[in-house]
Amino acid sequence: MNKSAVKKRGYIPQKDRKWIGFSLVLTVVILAYGLWSLIHLYNSTTNWNDHHISEAYKVYGSQARILLFVVLAYYVILFVIKRKWLDAWAGIRKLAVKLLGIARRVHVPVAMVAMGLIALHVVGAFLFDFKLDFNHITGLLAGIALLPVPIAGFFRYKKLDRQWHLRSGLAFAVLFLIHAFL
Repeated sequence: MNKSAVKKRGYIPQKDRKWIGFSLVLTVVILAYGLWSLIHLYNSTTNWNDHHISEAYKVYGSQARILLFVVLAYYVILFVIKRKWLDAWAGIRKLAVKLLGIARRVHVPVAMVAMGLIALHVVGAFLFDFKLDFNHITGLLAGIALLPVPIAGFFRYKKLDRQWHLRSGLAFAVLFLIHAFL
């Protein structure tokens, strides 16, 4: 098969389509239920500073944080393998290569679900508790930095992104870590 025939097949490789489709459906279900529950909380309470309301959207952020560590693990393992830091230990290197394969396979589906949870976290923050403080501003900057990541990732399948997926993802990762831990 020549290169032009390969490029015309589609943006998403065949082996990834079922997992991406599954994660897309799961993300839509999570978004629908999450938005319904946030709006229900918003309409049913008179005290918007209630502890239950702030916990509702913070839980989405915490769940997204865990999933984002899985997404970022792909780049960490790839970095370690490319630096050849594990060449002296053959057993550990084989394990790292297997983990890299798993991390590569779940990178996009887990990232899609994490972005849905981040969207719920942002909606909850704006509905209930947005203030101009350090934590909310870093979260807003991280959200803005996240916007080009999936678009560049979509073009990454065609090798048309010129490393924008990695660069914007790194900017998001730094802002996300500042937002989550400072």
